[in-house]
Amino acid sequence: MKLWAIQRITAAFLGIAVIVHLVTIMLAVRGGLSAAEILERTRGADLWFAFYVVFALCAGLHGAIGLRNIAGEWLGLRGPRLDAAWLAIGLLTAGFGMRAAWGLYHV
Repeated sequence: MKLWAIQRITAAFLGIAVIVHLVTIMLAVRGGLSAAEILERTRGADLWFAFYVVFALCAGLHGAIGLRNIAGEWLGLRGPRLDAAWLAIGLLTAGFGMRAAWGLYHV
């Protein structure tokens, strides 16, 4: 039940976050900003850093829970060790995203 709730909460956040992300990119590009100018504006921006860290964490957890469910339903792969492996994969994926967010923040 907890995983179901986490899956739904992360899905709700990701739905909004993807829209914010894409609209921001479209506005920046249509506004004539270059990649260098975008990076300059994101450097030190606490709100954007927090947004992308939460975005990455939600994406990692959401994906890991989804893969866990697919592995259980389609392949019959279940158990505490596999649950730990899926969690590790999700956190590793989230870590990659958080590293990218840190790169934008600390350019």
